[in-house]
Order: sequence, then C-alpha cells, then structure tokens
Amino acid sequence: MKKKNTVKNIDRRSFLTVAATGTGGVLFGLVFKADAQQGAAKGAPPAGGRGGRGGFGAPAAPLKPADFIMVNSDNTVTIVAKNPEVGQGVRALLPMMIAEELDVDWKDVKVVQADQDQAKYGGQIAGGSTATPTNWVPMRQLGAEARQMFVEAAAQTWNVPASELTTGSGKVMHKASNRTATYASLASKVATMQPPAAGTVKFKDPKDYKIIGTTVPSPDLPKIVTGKPVFTIDMTMPGMLYAVYEKCGVFGGKVKTHNLDTIKTLPGIKAAFVVDQPDVTAAVLPGDPGLESGIAIVAESWYQANSARKKLQVTWDEGTRATADHSSTAYAAKAQQIGTGEPMSTTRRDGDPEAAIKSAAKKVEANYSYPFISHANLEPQNCTAHYKDGKVEIWTSSQIPASARGLAAKSCGIDQSAVTVHMIRGGGGFGRRLTNDYAAEAAYISKEVNAPVKLLWTREDDMRHDYYRPGGYQFLSAGLDASGKVVAWRNHFVTYGAKNDGQGKGPAIQSVSAGGIGATEFPQPFIENFALYTSAQPLAIRTGSLRAPTSNAMAFVTQSFIDELAHAAGKDPVQFRRDLLSQTKPAPPPAPGGFGGGNAFNASRMRGVLDLVAEKSGWGKKTLPKGTAMGVAFHFSHSGYFAEVAEVTVSGNKKVKVNKVWVAADIGSTIINPGQAMNMAQGAIIDGMGAMMEQEITVDRGRVVQANFDTHPLLRISAAPADIEVHYVKSDNPPTGMGEPSMPPILPAVANAIFTATGDRVRSLPFKKAGYSWA
Repeated sequence: MKKKNTVKNIDRRSFLTVAATGTGGVLFGLVFKADAQQGAAKGAPPAGGRGGRGGFGAPAAPLKPADFIMVNSDNTVTIVAKNPEVGQGVRALLPMMIAEELDVDWKDVKVVQADQDQAKYGGQIAGGSTATPTNWVPMRQLGAEARQMFVEAAAQTWNVPASELTTGSGKVMHKASNRTATYASLASKVATMQPPAAGTVKFKDPKDYKIIGTTVPSPDLPKIVTGKPVFTIDMTMPGMLYAVYEKCGVFGGKVKTHNLDTIKTLPGIKAAFVVDQPDVTAAVLPGDPGLESGIAIVAESWYQANSARKKLQVTWDEGTRATADHSSTAYAAKAQQIGTGEPMSTTRRDGDPEAAIKSAAKKVEANYSYPFISHANLEPQNCTAHYKDGKVEIWTSSQIPASARGLAAKSCGIDQSAVTVHMIRGGGGFGRRLTNDYAAEAAYISKEVNAPVKLLWTREDDMRHDYYRPGGYQFLSAGLDASGKVVAWRNHFVTYGAKNDGQGKGPAIQSVSAGGIGATEFPQPFIENFALYTSAQPLAIRTGSLRAPTSNAMAFVTQSFIDELAHAAGKDPVQFRRDLLSQTKPAPPPAPGGFGGGNAFNASRMRGVLDLVAEKSGWGKKTLPKGTAMGVAFHFSHSGYFAEVAEVTVSGNKKVKVNKVWVAADIGSTIINPGQAMNMAQGAIIDGMGAMMEQEITVDRGRVVQANFDTHPLLRISAAPADIEVHYVKSDNPPTGMGEPSMPPILPAVANAIFTATGDRVRSLPFKKAGYSWA
C-alpha cells in the first residue's frame, strides 16, 4: 500500500514529496496543489471538468497525479488502480492509460489498488462498462501532465528548449547534446515548478503508443495461478472471528422463535444473536436495502459457525409476501392476463401502430418471456469488517464501494467519514456486487462482538438472497407491407413493479430494479408506427442489474422477433436487418433512452458490425449439412455496437452444439488491452449461452426454489464453442467498454440458428423447458 507522505508546502505550487519506503528506498510522488490551475489536455475536457468519473452520474472531480503516480528512487513507477476489480481487467486497464502518457515501460510499473476515496480518485465503480469511456481522458491526462513536468525540469536543467526534448522509458533525452536524465533524477527540480498551464498538455499520437493496444496480463495473475491470497474470501487478520448470517427465505421475514441458548453452547461459538430491522413496506422493493433481519452466529472458525447454523431451530414471521400470489406459476398466469388486456401505461407511441398493423399486407404476432436468473458468481458474497473506537474498516469486493461505505455506516450508526473501505479483488461480480448487503451485515456483526469479523455466505445464501435479473413478458405484433418493409411495431411489455400513484414526477409504472425498457430502444428510431406499452405486477423478491441489464433479455426478444419478421417477409435475415437499419421516420418528440450508455443509436455503426460479422462468418456463402445452420443478431448497449453469428448443429433429440461464434464489435477507435478485450467477449458468449439454455430462478410463496449450481447450472466446458472469433470495426469514436455489450446478441443468434436448423421457434427462456439441452 502507498505510504503516507510528509508534505511540505512550497509556495502554494506543485511540489515533490519524498518519503522513506519500508525497504529503505525513496518514494517520489508528484503532487499538485488542489487549488492550482490544472492544465487541460488537447482533446480533453476543459480545466476544472476533466475528471475522474468512474460510474453512474458521479460528479466530476479534479484528479492529482500524486494520488496516482509514484516515481521510485530506482526509476520504477508505482501506479494506483482506482476502480474495483472483479475480473474485468480494470486493474491493468486504467494504469496502462497513465503509463502510456507518462512514457514509461510497462515492465517498470507496479500496480497497487486504491482504497475507496471518491474525493481523491473520483468515481470508483465496476458496472455499466463505464471504466473505459469515463477514464479514457482523465487517466491519460494524469500521465501526460506528469510527463510534461519532467520535460520542463530537464529543459531548465540543461538550458535548452523543451521542444528539443523527447521522452521514453522513464527518461528525458536531448538528442543534440546526447544527454539523458531519469525521471527520478529530476525530482528535486520538479519540486520547484508550477503545474502545466491550461491547454499546454498534449496527448501522444496513437501511432506512438507502446502500451495501449498491447496485451497486458492482470497484475494479479501470478497470485491467482499460484493460489496465493488475492480475493476477499482469502482475507485474514490477527484476532479475526468468523460469521454466518441466517435470513428468512421470504424477503423481510422476522425471527419468531429460536434456540440460540443451545447454539451458544456449541464448540467455538463466541456469539449468537437476533438482528431485527424495520419492515420494508414499499410496493417496489428498494434496490439495495442493506441490513435485513436475521440471526448472526460468530465463532472461532467458519466451520464452527456454519456447523452451529445447521442446528438452528427457527420459526419465521414471513409477512405478507409468503402467499400463493408470489409464485412463478401465479406470476406467469397474471402476466398472460395483463398482456392480453388493456395496457396500464403508454411508454411511447409514434404514429398509429394498431391501424397500420390492421391494414398491413402481413401481420406477425408472438409472445416472449424470460425468467429471473441469479448472478451465480463463483465467489459467494463475503466481507471482513473491524469495528473499533467508533470507526469501522471493511475489506470488500463491492462494485460500488461508496455504497458499501454508506450501508456500513448506517448499520453501525456512525458517520460515513468514520468508515474506511479497502477494495479487494472479487471472484466475479456480473452486477451482484453493485449491492452491498453483505458489507452492512459484516460491519454490524463486528460492532456487536467488538472484534474483526469475516462474514462468508454459503452458495445457498448467495443464490437464495440474490438481486435477480428480472423476468418479464413481451406481447409483440408487427405489420409488413407487400415489399417486406416493417411498417408497424407494437409491444405490450409486462414487467414487475407498481403503478405510480400519480403524485409528483416519474413514469406511470415504477418497475423493479433493472426491470424497465427505454422508450427509444431499438427498433423505435426506424419504424414510423411504433408503440411500447408497459404494465406491471407486484413482486416479492429483490432484483438488480446483471451483466448488460435489461439488454441481456431484451435482445433475445427483439432480435428473435426481427428474425421472425425476416422469415415472414421471405428475406435473408442479414439483409432484412440492413433494410431495417436503412428505414427512416419523421423525427419523434424527445423521450427517455434505454441502455445505450447515454448515446443515441447510430445506424451506420451498427451496419458496420453487421457487415463485418457477415463477411467473417461467410454468411450465405456456405453449404451446411442438414441440422446445422447459422443465426445472426445485433444489439446496442453501453455505447457498444455488437453483431454476432452462431453456427449451430441440432440433433434429432434436440441436442444442441454451438460449433463456432463470430463477434463483430465497434467500441471506438482504440482497443486498449486486446487480450483482455477478447477474454471479455469470449466470456460474454459463454455467459449468455448458459443463461439461454438452463438458468432459471423460480419462486414458491415468496421463496426462491433454486439453491446451487445443480439446479441453476453454469455452462460446462464441453458445451462451449470450439472457436469464438472476435473482430473490430475501428471507428472514429472514443473507446468504450466491452464486458456488457458483447453478451446480449448471443442468445438470439443461437435461437435464430436453432429455428433455421429445425423450424422450431422457441420464445421462452430457458430453452431446456422446450426440451433442448447441450450435446
């Protein structure tokens, strides 16, 4: 971890701090006064607004190179990675941007993880594929500012123009005099200098990149492959106790009776107590309610705590949610009733879709549905907390550590300023760690026992107390004219939530977390007569964002139905999509968007990836054996444009083998870490295939039925495609994220291939319910 520096004020200018390291070396950190005028990089936001947003709506915060960059006495460089790492590769990605503009060699870089400190590091979040677009300018600017400081220091030392100097490998060079100075040797001079003037800092020409655009492995990789502690589950500290937390299977349930007197007598048990929290009465459950009612058991080892838990005898007051109405069969029946009736609200209506469908040359109708699914990350939720003297430290893999701080403070009844959050690598997240109930539980338990505590959930805890990907139902109809053009589209979307009471602002329907559809989602911009109606029914379980929220299910529905329209029109599915992307409509009134990352849908960028994936897959140019077919789909989300083709073989007993997948992506001008980008895309394909075939969470009287991977399986290696090719359209746009937008198209691509191979159109996930399984 970074040592605390002793700071000497030098005339309110930027200055250099020097502190002894634990190994006797010297640590140099470039520090800029917080009130100093900041230089704006060429092509960057203006001074004062440059930086550091790492997540959803985080306010811009000025970033200081000293908080991110430390030049050591041996001229190596320590760079701080500010965002949470849950396998997406950000611990390499963000330091790569800094190191590139600082002009040092990656072999000389050591990466350390920041603690949660939004005032220092700006937004810190792992979600929404936001790390790349929100940090592309700020991280490079930090490196560029530091580099320019060293150049100016060398120019003054040698009495030569700065324009005659170049940098490389952590050195400043003057070719005319054959002089070279390391960054470390220039430290004392840098200490006397003012920061760069606004507008004078320039970024490198991309053709000169040495780090960006190369594959850089995770700094954690050596520890991971050698089994050394690196994840939150590995956390230990002196005097640490272990905890488990038993909660009611129905959200909001409270303890009625228990046998804790007996539990307290069991071997190793240090404490066992009831936690009682206020009722949650909102019609739509909050996105992250934090600490819930339950029973905590604390012991000398986790085995002892969990063994004692198995001997608990608890009866629960399950409240009003434990009814037959809150069961999967009831939800499905209610959705069917609502979907065929009058919609509760109009999310968007352009033209007259009902009339256009009625008069169309051909009408197509289809009803689609998809279930709740669990995040199912491999490392169950856990958190270590140490409450002492009115303050608490937590060690967590939260994807939103600021929220973990807030909930820990609330559960301990202290101010957020008394909470320190250490960000530890997580064993997968996929959106589950955006919520922080486990952090609230650990902090509360630590305060109660006045000792450091590691709380570790079981797999069953993790699956039965998740924030599930919402299920949903879409009742679609469309009209085609005689040429096969889509002239109308109508969707009655039945989600979960409640009708707004009409008081104040907000949509007519308050959907559950991650349970809505935006009014301008594709194909709205391309169909003149378009309607999206939204209705909702109550829900007893929690929901939340799962990799590519909403899009992960919506793409299956939209792209499958578009495939139905293509076949109804007698057109090739790729050409039909090209034609649809070429359709125009009168400019509609403004309306809220969906999950495009704040950007409008760009038809030419989508055509680019569609054409590329068709070319790379040999679409329409292959003669495939009977039972083998290709399917295509595209989707835009999180600012990324993705088109995917799957080649699939289906045997007579509905055994499915995905032979190969082609991915075409437009995520801007630069692929920062190509190896990690490929890993994200290929992982997304595997993830999406698992969700398509077998994953489903069902509910029975308010309780989740599934508890482990035997009933909610991940994709097996044997079912994975033999090859997944990833290709890029390099467009003249700033780079954006990869992890989420690469997932949605694979579900409909495989589904469309199955239809072409068999003639069987499956409209409900998972496919196992229609008799399909992996070969």
